[in-house]
Amino acid sequence: MYQFSGKLKMLAIVLMAVGLLGTGYSFFTAPKTLDEAKEILAKQDAHHGGHEATATHTIEEHVEEAKVEEHVEEVATEETQADSTATQVEETVANVAEQAQDSTVVNANEADVKEEVAQTEVKEETHAVAEAHGEDHDAHAEHALHQMQNRPWSAMYVALLFSLGITLLVLAFYGSQIVAQAGWSVVLHRVMEAISSNIHYVSVFMLAFLILTAMHMNHLFTWMGEGVTDPTSENYDAIVDGKKWWLNTPGWLIRSIVYLAGWNVYYFLIRKWSLAQDNGDLKQHKKNYNATVIFLVFFMITESMASWDWIMSIDPHWFSTLFGWYVLATFLVSALTVIAMVTIYLRSKGALPLVNDSHIHDLAKFMFGFSVFWTYLWFSQFMLIWYADMPEETTYFLLRFNEYKVPFLAMVVMNFVFPVLLLINSDFKSRPWFVILGGVVILAGHYIDLFVMIMPGTVGGQWGFGIGEISGLLFFTGLFIFATFSAFAKANPVPKGNPYLHESETYHYYNIEHTGEDSNHH
Repeated sequence: MYQFSGKLKMLAIVLMAVGLLGTGYSFFTAPKTLDEAKEILAKQDAHHGGHEATATHTIEEHVEEAKVEEHVEEVATEETQADSTATQVEETVANVAEQAQDSTVVNANEADVKEEVAQTEVKEETHAVAEAHGEDHDAHAEHALHQMQNRPWSAMYVALLFSLGITLLVLAFYGSQIVAQAGWSVVLHRVMEAISSNIHYVSVFMLAFLILTAMHMNHLFTWMGEGVTDPTSENYDAIVDGKKWWLNTPGWLIRSIVYLAGWNVYYFLIRKWSLAQDNGDLKQHKKNYNATVIFLVFFMITESMASWDWIMSIDPHWFSTLFGWYVLATFLVSALTVIAMVTIYLRSKGALPLVNDSHIHDLAKFMFGFSVFWTYLWFSQFMLIWYADMPEETTYFLLRFNEYKVPFLAMVVMNFVFPVLLLINSDFKSRPWFVILGGVVILAGHYIDLFVMIMPGTVGGQWGFGIGEISGLLFFTGLFIFATFSAFAKANPVPKGNPYLHESETYHYYNIEHTGEDSNHH
């Protein structure tokens, strides 16, 4: 039996404590008033070249141009009048002198009046421009305030969803192995069960977050705003109003509870029956199989719906029919990576005596294969939207490419180029340190992928990677470590009652030379 070491347990507790403190700090330091938001914006403008100074200079320049135009007009008028006077002199000298005197007086009066009118118009225009700029600045500052207040919520939400998604897909992959009656992976069942135990803990946090969101404690989902579906309101949004049959707070919250309840009930039952199967009772094996068939159908439906509700609805004007599959691929690659990394760690501690290099090799093959699958879905979604060039679709990628160019492009390299180059070699797939290296990059890349899905619609240009984002990752990493290794320590690492155990124990990939810590028979 594996013993959950005191050092590892202390590490998990410290990570959670530091994560909570950092998260609390990010909420505490978020701006509370419009003046604080304006002050932050002023600092940002000064840092990026002084936007306000440029705006003020533009107003002054406009006023100066108006004055110059007026001066040119006056000069032209005077020249015309001089020509007229010269012609009249040739006809009658006396009349010209008298008329010139009168014309000079009249022109002087007209010039004075025009100058006064021009000055008045310039002043009014300057005031109007300044007033409009002030109103726009206030509206922009209020919008930015909501984005700044959203940032600690969004940072926690990204880490929370990443942890929940990985845990859920580990559970789903475990279920797929049961239904497929796969023999090779039986010695990994206890690892997958232990990782999946995290779903109980993270579901509690997810439920709390959803309830707080439904109570309007944050502004992550714009379709929850006041008056958005009311045609008489100034906040009315016709597109959201057309989707209110689905995007409404009660329905959204009820569906979310159903998702979480279904996933947790399945894990509770499958874990209970798996442990009971250790006595060799095949009836438990059949119960596991039947329950898993039902779960996988439930999972495929609810995973897509959850991705619509929890991620895609952040940008309610945009939708993609591929989105559910895309999110599935993101979490599945991450889940397989976590299984491989936990397996390698436990194997290095001697807790998995039946796991050999061939099992690691197969996990790495899944990591490689589904990295390519993720790229296929990403490219299919991006290429079709780019080629069609429809404004209501391209706006999604336009925002991400303009405001989030570095993480947007980095995730493609980290999630496709790096895994392919590292894991395409068959020998490298059975080298633990290669798998760990690739796994770290893959996890970081798919965290950025989820980050880019959520942040543009919640914080816009007020994004960053600071204390809030790091703290969220630390907290849920600590929670994952505590939940996973506590569960693993409570059960026999070898599922003795599984009828396919011998096949898994003797599993050997044909072109792998076992050089690491292998099964007892190697």
